[in-house]
Amino acid sequence: MSGAGRHRRRIRLALPVGALGVAAALAAALLTSSADAATPLPQPTVKPTVGSPSLAELKRRVAGALAGDDTAGQPSKSSLSSSTGDGTIDAKIIGGTTTTIASAPWMAQLHYYDDRGTSSTGDDIGFFCGGAVVAPTKILTAAHCVKGYNWNANGAVVTGTSQLPSADGTDLHGGTVTGVWRQWNHPSYNATTIDNDIAVLTLPVPVKVTPIRMTTSGDTASYQAGTSAKVYGWGRTSSTSEDISETLKTATLPIQSDTTCAGYYGRDFIKGHMVCAGPPATGSDTGTTSACNGDSGGPLVVNNRIVGVVSWGVTDCVAKGAYSVFSKVSSYVGAAYPRVDDTNISGDHKADLWVRNASTRTGYSKDSKGTSFAARVSWGNWNGVNVVLQTDLDRDGYQDLVYRVSSTGDVYWTHYVISSGTWSTQQIADNWTTRTRIITPGDVTGDYLPDLLSVDSAGVMWIYPGKGNGTFAPRVKVGSGWNQYNSVRGHGDFTGDGRTDLIARSKTGGYIYLYKGTGSAGTGAFSGRIKVRTWSSTTYNAFDATGDITGDGKADFLARTPGGTLYLYAGTGKATSEIFATRQSVGTDFKQYDIFG
Repeated sequence: MSGAGRHRRRIRLALPVGALGVAAALAAALLTSSADAATPLPQPTVKPTVGSPSLAELKRRVAGALAGDDTAGQPSKSSLSSSTGDGTIDAKIIGGTTTTIASAPWMAQLHYYDDRGTSSTGDDIGFFCGGAVVAPTKILTAAHCVKGYNWNANGAVVTGTSQLPSADGTDLHGGTVTGVWRQWNHPSYNATTIDNDIAVLTLPVPVKVTPIRMTTSGDTASYQAGTSAKVYGWGRTSSTSEDISETLKTATLPIQSDTTCAGYYGRDFIKGHMVCAGPPATGSDTGTTSACNGDSGGPLVVNNRIVGVVSWGVTDCVAKGAYSVFSKVSSYVGAAYPRVDDTNISGDHKADLWVRNASTRTGYSKDSKGTSFAARVSWGNWNGVNVVLQTDLDRDGYQDLVYRVSSTGDVYWTHYVISSGTWSTQQIADNWTTRTRIITPGDVTGDYLPDLLSVDSAGVMWIYPGKGNGTFAPRVKVGSGWNQYNSVRGHGDFTGDGRTDLIARSKTGGYIYLYKGTGSAGTGAFSGRIKVRTWSSTTYNAFDATGDITGDGKADFLARTPGGTLYLYAGTGKATSEIFATRQSVGTDFKQYDIFG
C-alpha cells in the first residue's frame, strides 16, 4: 500500500522464546442472596494471577516493537527457489488506499518486544503483526506471529485506531493498549512450510470495538475465483523500502483458484489449507497490489467475514506473477473457534467442572488437568437451586454461572465485573419452574455471542439469542418433541466445524443422539439427529458437557455411572459413532453430587 511509513531496519530471523502459562483462579466467599433464594448463595471472588502490565510497560513494549528489526517467525522455504528463484518467503500492502478505523473497527495492532534481559541490544526481539478482534477478548492472527514467543511477558495489543503509535509509544492516537493473557496457535503449525498458520490471542480485559466473525467451515462461495476480497494492514508500502504504513491501508484483491496458486508456487501452496489472492504482481510496485511485511496476521475479508489470514508471499512482495498467500479460514474455524469460546473457571484452555454435593448442598469447582481433575475447591452453600450452568454470557473471558431457584423457577446470571473486582447477579428469566431443560451451549446462532436454550413442558425448545450483556433478543422456536429426552447437554463444538452442537439421550432405549449446529436460529438451528451411542440409565445416570476439558480444541463429554464413577469421553471431532474416544475414568466418588454444571 502506498504512503509514508515508519522505517524498519534490516530483517533478521526472530528467535523463539518459551510461552508462559497464566491462569485466573476462583475461590469461595459468601454473597448477598437474591430475594428468592432459600438460603444465601455463594459469591465467587476472583484472585487474579493474570494481572495486566502497567500502561507504562505496555507503551515500552510498543516502542520496542516499532524500533525492532525482526520479522516474526521468518522461515526458509528453499523449495520455492525452483519456481521463483527466491530462497525465502516473507510473511507479509503494496498498492491500495488509506482507510479509517470506522471502516474496519476490528483491526488490531500486535506489538512484540523482548529485550532479553541482557546489557546488549543485539539479541533484542521486536516485531509487528496485524490481527482482527473476533470477540471482545480474542484476536485472530497468524501462528508465525505467535509460536515461540511469550506474548504474556512481552506483547501489547493496540485497538481502536487507524494510526500506529508514536515512535516512543506514548501517543496511541485515541487507541487502547492491552496486554495478552493467553496465546494459542494451531498445534500442527509448521514453520518450514508455513502450514496451519493460524492463532488466537486472549486479552485479560475485553476491548470496546465491534468484532468481526470468521467465515464458516462450509463456505465455498467466498473462495470462488474472481471473488472480490479486501485485505487490511499497516505493512510495508514499497518493495524498495522497509517503511511500514503510519495509517491503516486496505486493498481489494480478487480470489485466485487453487490451480492458479499452485501453478505459480508449486508444492509450497497447500490446497485446502491456503488461499491466494490479488492480481499477479508485475515485478515492481507499479501495477502491483499485494500484502507485504508487517501485514502478517491481518484479515482477508469477504462479505464482512474473515476468509483468510495474511500468511506469506515472495520476498519484497512484487516478484513477477506472484500472489499473496493466506491461511484458509474455512478450514481452520473448527480449530480456532473453540479458542474463542474457551472460557473456564481457572482461566486456562481447559474446561473445568462445577458440582454440588447432594447432602450438604456445597458447591465445588474442580480444575481440569486435561485427563483428570484437581482437588475440589469449595464455593460454599448452594441450597435452594436445582440448576447450575457454566457459561460466559458477556464474553469477557471470565466464566459466569446461570442458576435456577427451586422455589420460584427464577433464573439468575452471576458474573465477574472486571472494573470493580466484584461479582454481580441479575435475574434473566421469570418462573421457569416447568422448564424441563435449560442449556448454555455457547453460540448457537453464529454471531459469536453465547445463547440460552430451554425446553418447556410441552417439549418445545426455544433459543434465547444472547446480546453479549446478559440480555436476550426475543426467543425463537426450534421445534417440538424434546421431552422425549431425559438429558440434553452441550457446550461447544463436538464435530470440528466451528458450530455449537447438542447431545441428547432418549428416555426409551437410551439412545444418544448428536444434533449438529448449523449456526442459524429457528427450526434450522440443528441438523437432523445422528445416533452415536446407546447408553441406558443403568449404564449412566448423569451427564455433563462443560466444553473442551482436554484442551485440544474439541468439545468433550462426561458421564456418571450409578455407582459414582465419572468417565471422560474426549471428543474426536467426528459426527459418527466414533464421536468420542475411549472413555477414561476421572474419579469414583461422584455419586455424592446431584448437580453438574
